[in-house]
Amino acid sequence: MTVRYIGIDPGTACGWAILSADGRRVASGTWDLASKRHEGGGMRFLRCRRALEELILEGDRVGYEEVARHRGTAAAHVYGGIVAQVTAHCETVGASYSGRPVGSVKKHATGKGNAGKPAMVSAAEGRWGSVGDDNEADALWVADHLRAELETR
Repeated sequence: MTVRYIGIDPGTACGWAILSADGRRVASGTWDLASKRHEGGGMRFLRCRRALEELILEGDRVGYEEVARHRGTAAAHVYGGIVAQVTAHCETVGASYSGRPVGSVKKHATGKGNAGKPAMVSAAEGRWGSVGDDNEADALWVADHLRAELETR
């Protein structure tokens, strides 16, 4: 079985990335999980679940950005709902998962634990080429942070 490292940056614009065991980008992007007009509040989580079903397979190693503080209650609820979908799907398919602290991921990517979005994007583009946005860049670095930790064990 080929080892794949999956990174998730939970949010309304949800970054995702797949890296190979040697750190090469297999695929990455950003899902739009914003609530659409005339939808119930749970539809964003159903779209998230469908996307995760296509992304995460048995045996994958999944990391998600672990955020300690949010800008508001709504952001915290969205984050929690997405993380719940990620962890539940991983349990269902037999994929391992863990949270990756934001500061640790930023330090891994740039050498600075408080790096801003432009620095994260620049570092990702220097390593993997063009990225669509900061959410995709964060997901790539989350996957690489997990890969680096597990490969050194």
